[in-house]
Amino acid sequence: MGETPNEFKLKNPPTDGVSAVKFGNTSQFLLASSWDTSVRLYDVVTNNMRIKYHHSAPVLDCCFYDAVHSYSGGLDNTLKVFDFNTNTESSVGQHDDAIRCVEYCPEVNVVVTGSWDSTVKLWDPRTPCAAGSFSQPDKVYTLSVCGDRLVVGTSGRRILVWDLRNMGYVQQRRESSLKYQTRCIRCFPNKQGYVLSSIEGRVAVEYLDPSPEVQKKKYAFKCHRIKEEGVEYIYPVNAIAFHNLHNTFASGGSDGFVNIWDGFNKKRLCQFHKYPTSIASLAFSPDGSVLAIASSYMYEQDEIDDIPEDTIYIRNVSDQETKPKS
Repeated sequence: MGETPNEFKLKNPPTDGVSAVKFGNTSQFLLASSWDTSVRLYDVVTNNMRIKYHHSAPVLDCCFYDAVHSYSGGLDNTLKVFDFNTNTESSVGQHDDAIRCVEYCPEVNVVVTGSWDSTVKLWDPRTPCAAGSFSQPDKVYTLSVCGDRLVVGTSGRRILVWDLRNMGYVQQRRESSLKYQTRCIRCFPNKQGYVLSSIEGRVAVEYLDPSPEVQKKKYAFKCHRIKEEGVEYIYPVNAIAFHNLHNTFASGGSDGFVNIWDGFNKKRLCQFHKYPTSIASLAFSPDGSVLAIASSYMYEQDEIDDIPEDTIYIRNVSDQETKPKS
């Protein structure tokens, strides 16, 4: 797969599976965390790696706090903050097991981590220190910030909705409408709901308002399935990313495809070309002009002979690809 005019590969990609890609407040800077124990900061405009720092074990997630600080966590159970200006890192705190998710919530000014130790922890970035630990029913697999609410997906197909301003109790407890393990949850930019994907080639569009008339609008659909000679192959949907302006979203699967969906009108807007291997993570820039696509083999079929190299593609996307058809 050669580079297309609207897409290029980042130089100096991670040397093992890419676990997450995240843009900051502009379309210029991208963070990438990896199983090679690194977190990398890229300038995607000039296509160069600005900074790289390491954990003592694979890193599973990362996020920007502001233009000059990143947070990251992974299999070393440690949350780190890195200062790009001074090139220094410090350990903020620990979980009892791997940190799977790291997100920043600007509305409440907290960093949120979700762990395989079945807790979510909040961290105050001003000091940096712990601001509370909250038990979840099971291992945290994915979480997404939705204004001042937090949607958490755990093993056992459980979904919990929390209010970050009052973590004294769970606002809503739900069961996933999909029959198989939850892989990714991302909230709509308009904060009305979230999209959830599973390991079994399905995506569900859910609404937060519990009233029956709103709940009637929720639905699920099949995707990331390929028919070959009459046999349907079903792939995990690993990644979801929302377009902030259009409320449309991209999904990435282990079939190596990226699709763009209009969730409100239940339509697929487009499908990009096939990438070399599984799509591990996706991120739109804040203005929606750029999509970062991490193509990384995720060991769905264990060891294979020729593992494609880990690659991060930067794709300039058009309104034609991402805007709902009126």
